[in-house]
Amino acid sequence: MEQRAIELGFLPFFSCGIPGFSIEEMIAPELWFSDENDGPWEWKGPMIKEGHCAYGKIFNKKAGFVSLEWLPDLINYRRSKPLAHNEDVAALDDIVLQTIQSEGSVTIKELRRLLSFARGRGKRKNADELVDALPHDQKISLEPILVRLMMELRIVIADFEYNIDRHGHPYGWGIARYTTPETLYGSLRIDRTPEESFLRILNHFKTLFPGAPDKVLLKLISGKSPLC
Repeated sequence: MEQRAIELGFLPFFSCGIPGFSIEEMIAPELWFSDENDGPWEWKGPMIKEGHCAYGKIFNKKAGFVSLEWLPDLINYRRSKPLAHNEDVAALDDIVLQTIQSEGSVTIKELRRLLSFARGRGKRKNADELVDALPHDQKISLEPILVRLMMELRIVIADFEYNIDRHGHPYGWGIARYTTPETLYGSLRIDRTPEESFLRILNHFKTLFPGAPDKVLLKLISGKSPLC
C-alpha cells in the first residue's frame, strides 16, 4: 500500500471515479475486513509513522494518502482555495486550527474539552471565543470543521489510537490524532504559485490516467466538483 502511494503520489482510500485507483479496489476482498488478518484499516497508522505519505480526508471529503513528493504542491493549491462559506465559519475554523497548532496534536475528544464545543463540559480557554456568541443550547459539530481543515491541507492525521482490552490488545476503531503537516514534516514551502502547482498535479494525473475525464481529475485535485 505504501509503495503504491509513493509510486502514484496520490492514493484515495475509496473508489473515486477512476477504475482501480483506490486502496479499496487494490486490496483483496478478504483483507478489506478480516478478523484473522490485518488489512488496510490496520496498516494506515504504521504507514503514516513511516513518514513517506500524509493521510487524511483529502479526496472530496474521503480518506487517502499523498506522498511527500507531491504534498507541498497540493498544500500550495488547496490553501489558496478556502472552503469556509462565510466569515464566522472561517473564524471557527481558525480557532480550531490555532488550538491544534498550539497543542501540537489533539484528538477530537481533546479538542472538545479544550474548546468546550459540547455545552456544559470542560472550560473554555478564552471567554470571548465565537462559541460564546451562540445560543446556549446550540452545539457546534467539530467534524465538519476538521474535514474542511483536512481538505485545505491545513491539518492531517498523525496517528490512530486504540482502546486496550484487559489482555493488552487494541480493539475497536482507531481514534484519529490531528496535527499540522508542518509539525510532522517540517517546512513544505515551494517556489511555485498555486496555479503552477495545480497544473503540475493535473499533468501528473493526465500522465497516470490519460483516459480519465477532466471533471474527475479536477474533482480529485480540488476536492470538490469543478462547478462548485
